[in-house]
Amino acid sequence: MVCTQSIDNTDQVLAKERPRHDTIGPQLMRAVLDSFSGNYPPPSPDDEEEKGQRFRTIFISDLHLGTPGCQAHALMDFLRTHPSDSLYLVGDIIDGWQLRRKWYWPQSHNDVVQKLLRRVRKGCRVIYVPGNHDEFAREFIGHHFGGVEVVKEAIHVTADGRSLWVIHGDHFDAVVQCAKWLAYLGDNLYEFTLRMNRHLNSFRARMGLPYWSLSAYLKQKVKSALNYVTDFEVAVAKEAKRRGHDGVLCGHIHRAEMRMINGVLYCNDGDWVESRTALVEHYDGRLEILHWAPSHEVQKRSESVPMTEAQVSV
Repeated sequence: MVCTQSIDNTDQVLAKERPRHDTIGPQLMRAVLDSFSGNYPPPSPDDEEEKGQRFRTIFISDLHLGTPGCQAHALMDFLRTHPSDSLYLVGDIIDGWQLRRKWYWPQSHNDVVQKLLRRVRKGCRVIYVPGNHDEFAREFIGHHFGGVEVVKEAIHVTADGRSLWVIHGDHFDAVVQCAKWLAYLGDNLYEFTLRMNRHLNSFRARMGLPYWSLSAYLKQKVKSALNYVTDFEVAVAKEAKRRGHDGVLCGHIHRAEMRMINGVLYCNDGDWVESRTALVEHYDGRLEILHWAPSHEVQKRSESVPMTEAQVSV
């Protein structure tokens, strides 16, 4: 059990932590903490919980709120129609790296934060494991924000008794750990690719074509990127096995995946800037990756259903 304490006073938190947080921008901390304190306007009136399949647990990561690449509307659509008993936010929820360079925080991003807080009020347990892009939140490990638990890592036990180690995964990224300047450079190049991706998909939408990820396509075609992904997956699975877990669940690399690696179940829940994926646990312990097609991309709302990419029951 995680020992936590509640933080409700934004001004006291900012005053106490100001030397460290000035490096990421006081405007960012003000927006984030005000969101958790409920000082923003309420979400849009059409944000009503709709009936949909309920899951025991949902895992999402790499939302990158605070960037134009975040697909907040699609995420809201997914959250509306997929209630759960527990929800894990597996890092890079808010992109402090990009917000430090240029402020971007539209109402749709605040709506996502408020939606998460409303899930807590409705009885859903929300666990937040910060990543490298929201590393500022690691200063608050062991605390609660609006009922959201902030933890360094978590152990999730599935309904069928499997132990999953839940981490963001950046500690297994040699670039982030050993050459952060290169990580920042790569982040800028990635943002450029996402901008190109938005223009491309705007054109595809006018032509009546479905969403397609340019950056995901490039990752599949570049050998060095594939080697990086494979090395990352193997390293994470190896450490989970060393710690005695049945599996590991992470994010970070924006590649949804679920497979066995040397006897360990490796799970990655993907992202909400490219693939729009989540990993869900059914009430019998089965794990499944969902690819979400939001309602505004189909002709009828009844057609807005997730497509199953993979399902594991071991």
